[in-house]
Amino acid sequence: MELQVEKPKSNLFKIYEIISTMASRPSGLIGLTILFFHVILAITSPLYVPHDFKAIDPSLMLLPPSSEYWFGTDSLGRDVFTRTILGGRTALTVTFFGSIIALLWGGALGIFCGLVGGRIDDVVMRIIDAFLSIPWILAMLLIVSLLGTSTIVLIPALGFFYGKGIVRVARAATHDVIAKDFIVSARARGHGNLSIIWNEILPNVRDAIMVEGAMRWSWMLLGFSSLSFLGFGVSPPTPDWGLMISNARGLMSFAYWAVLAPIVGLSSLIIGINLTADAFAKALGIDRSTKAPV
Repeated sequence: MELQVEKPKSNLFKIYEIISTMASRPSGLIGLTILFFHVILAITSPLYVPHDFKAIDPSLMLLPPSSEYWFGTDSLGRDVFTRTILGGRTALTVTFFGSIIALLWGGALGIFCGLVGGRIDDVVMRIIDAFLSIPWILAMLLIVSLLGTSTIVLIPALGFFYGKGIVRVARAATHDVIAKDFIVSARARGHGNLSIIWNEILPNVRDAIMVEGAMRWSWMLLGFSSLSFLGFGVSPPTPDWGLMISNARGLMSFAYWAVLAPIVGLSSLIIGINLTADAFAKALGIDRSTKAPV
């Protein structure tokens, strides 16, 4: 009788399985739907916005919602609907690539420190602890004050400050792996650190690091909007939810529509990312409360 060898699953099939598992949970389905909606909106919104986002008309100041201006107008007569659906583009772009940077450098450094240990590990972690003790908002304000508020500055700066926590998670996950027999065997075969990291450690800690990176994305989004709210994010007249909330916060008592739309946009995206990250963790068998397999 001929034995049938099961073929390894392709990466695309594994991704499909993970997404299917995430969508099988009500919270995961809601999160994926919200996130997918925002991504599609950010990509396609320039194609069908009804008005120019930077057009100023004093005669249209603070008009309430109507058939022409669905979400009303702001204090400069600009269409709130247009600026709201465009406002997520910059936030998603900056925080997505910032999260990738945080994931790459934080994960790589955490795995390396967890593997080599010793004095290198102690020195690096004390430096990380020192940076963690500095309020990130103050450091970001200093950076953007010196270097400006362009996306070229904001993306790596946010990626650095939100990657420090990933270093600790990756290091802890690596410590759980390096005592395993297959690591000892790899060392006995003469494999170097890079080979052990790539072939033995990374496949076993990747899931925990990716889940942590997904959570950092939502925190980074809130942090980026906080910078814009304080006037240190994107520069006007670029549409941005944090900047829109800041400009309209004094109008809530008589022109609530100018601030309500960006609040809903920002809140829904953060909720969508959080629900998606939680479903992602459960689909991978990661308990976020302990960072260990369920």
